[in-house]
Amino acid sequence: QVLLAAAVCTKAGKAIVSRQFVEMTRTRIEGLLAAFPKLMNTGKQHTFVETESVRYVYQPMEKLYMVLITTKNSNILEDLETLRLFSRVIPEYCRALEENEISEHCFDLIFAFDEIVALGYRENVNLAQIRTFTEMDSHEEKVFRAVRETQEREAKAEMRRKAKELQQARRDAERQGKKAPGFGGFGSSAVSGGTTAAMITETIIETEKPKVAPAPARPSGPSKALKLGAKGKEVDNFVDKLKSEGENIMTSVGKRSTEAAKVLAPPVNVESVHMKIEEKISLTCGRDGGLQNMELHGMIMLHISDEKFARIRLHVENEDKRGVQLQTHPNVDKKLFTAESQIGLKNPEKSFPINGDVGVLKWRLQTTEESFIPLTINCWPSESGNNCDVNIEYELQEESLELNDVVITIPLPSGVGAPVIGEIDGEYRHDSRRNLLEWCLPVIDAKNKSGSLEFSIAGQPNDFFPVQVSFVSKKNYCNIQVRPVRFSTETTFLVDKYEIL
Repeated sequence: QVLLAAAVCTKAGKAIVSRQFVEMTRTRIEGLLAAFPKLMNTGKQHTFVETESVRYVYQPMEKLYMVLITTKNSNILEDLETLRLFSRVIPEYCRALEENEISEHCFDLIFAFDEIVALGYRENVNLAQIRTFTEMDSHEEKVFRAVRETQEREAKAEMRRKAKELQQARRDAERQGKKAPGFGGFGSSAVSGGTTAAMITETIIETEKPKVAPAPARPSGPSKALKLGAKGKEVDNFVDKLKSEGENIMTSVGKRSTEAAKVLAPPVNVESVHMKIEEKISLTCGRDGGLQNMELHGMIMLHISDEKFARIRLHVENEDKRGVQLQTHPNVDKKLFTAESQIGLKNPEKSFPINGDVGVLKWRLQTTEESFIPLTINCWPSESGNNCDVNIEYELQEESLELNDVVITIPLPSGVGAPVIGEIDGEYRHDSRRNLLEWCLPVIDAKNKSGSLEFSIAGQPNDFFPVQVSFVSKKNYCNIQVRPVRFSTETTFLVDKYEIL
C-alpha cells in the first residue's frame, strides 16, 4: 500500500487540512481534491473512485469528506481500514465536524496523521497509541524551559541585589548628611541625589510586583532603560520594553494585586502602631454540592515606627466560634496570651523591632463543614438540542462580609463563538482567546447577597467546570481583632484558590 495523501475537504473539493506522505506540490494536491467531487456518481453506494493515475478512498462526515489518495495498485481493504482510523482520529481533536473547528485544530490533526502513516506506508498503531504518542513530552522543550527558568531566577537575583545596593547607598548618604551620588550612569543632574536613589530603588522594587518573566541577566553598568522625572511611567516603560523583546508578561497575579491595592488602599494617616490583618482562603467544592476542602490562613503583622511604643501590649479580641487554631510568635509570651488574651514579649527587657513588619499571631482553619462556605456558587448546565443552557447563581452565606471586585470565571468550549447572555446581575466579559466568561460583580454584601446569570452556548455540561471565584474584602472571615491604645489598621481577606469542580 502506498498512501499519497490524507485530506479533509469540503463537498466542493476545497482542502481544509491535507497531509502529503510523498513529494507532491501544492498545486498537484489542490487539483486532485478539486477533481474529486466531480468523479463521484450520485445514487451509488461506493466508498472509492478512480482515475487513470490515482484512487480516492473517502468517507462522508456531515458536510465534509475524509479522503485518502492512494496509488491504483494499493490494497483496497487495507485502504478502507486506514480510512476508518483516520475518521476516528478527527473527533478526538475536534468537538464539531465543521470547517472552522478543523482549521483551528489543523496541527493536532497533522501530528496524528503522521503517527498513522510514515513515508506512504501504514504504521501498526491504534487510536489509544496515537493519543499517547502525540501527548508525549519533548526533551528539547524541557531543556528550554529549564534554561529559561534559570535565566529568570538570575535576573530577579540581580534585580534584588541592585535594589539593596541603592538602598544602602541612600542610607549611607543620609547618615552622612550628604546628597547621594548618581547611580548606574544616570547622573545627578536631573534630580537631587537623595531623590534619585529613592526613585531608582522604588522602580526596581516595583517591577517585581507584576511577576514579570525577565530577560537574561545583564551586567550592571550605564543604562538608559529608566528615565528619571516621569516616576509613574517607569514601570510601564520597563514592561513595554520586555514585551517588545518578545517576553511573556504574566499579568494575572499583578492584576489581582492591583485590584486589591485599589480596593484595600492603606490608611492615609498611619499611626506609630500599625496593624495589618491578612487572611487567605483556599476552597474546593463539588458541582453537586458539598465542601471538599476549605483552608484559611490568617496573620497579624505589627509595625512600630516610634520607640516609645516598642514594648506595647496588644489585646486580642477573639469572637470566632468555628474552632480556629491560634499560634503566637516564639518570642511572644504564651502564658500571657492564654490567660489575658494579650500579646507581649517574653522578655520584658526586649522590645519589638522598629520600622519593620513582624508577625505576632497567626491562625488556621481547615474544615469540610458546608455551612462554613462564605460564598456558595450553584452552576446548572442543561443540554437543549445542539446548545447548552447554563444557569449560575451566587449567594453570600457569611452576611458580615463585604466582598469587593468579585469575578466568577466560567470556562467555555473552544471554537463555538461567544455565549448568548440572557439575564444577568452585574456585568460580564468574554475572553475569546482563553475561552472564558468572566462574571463581574463590584460588591456582594448583605444588601446584595444573591444574583444569577443565564447564558446559552454550544457544548456539554462538563465544558463549564471548574468554576473559579476571586474577590478581595476589607473585613476578615474569622472574627479576630486587636485593640491597642492608639493604632491604625488595614484588614485584607483574599482568595488563594476558590473552585467548584
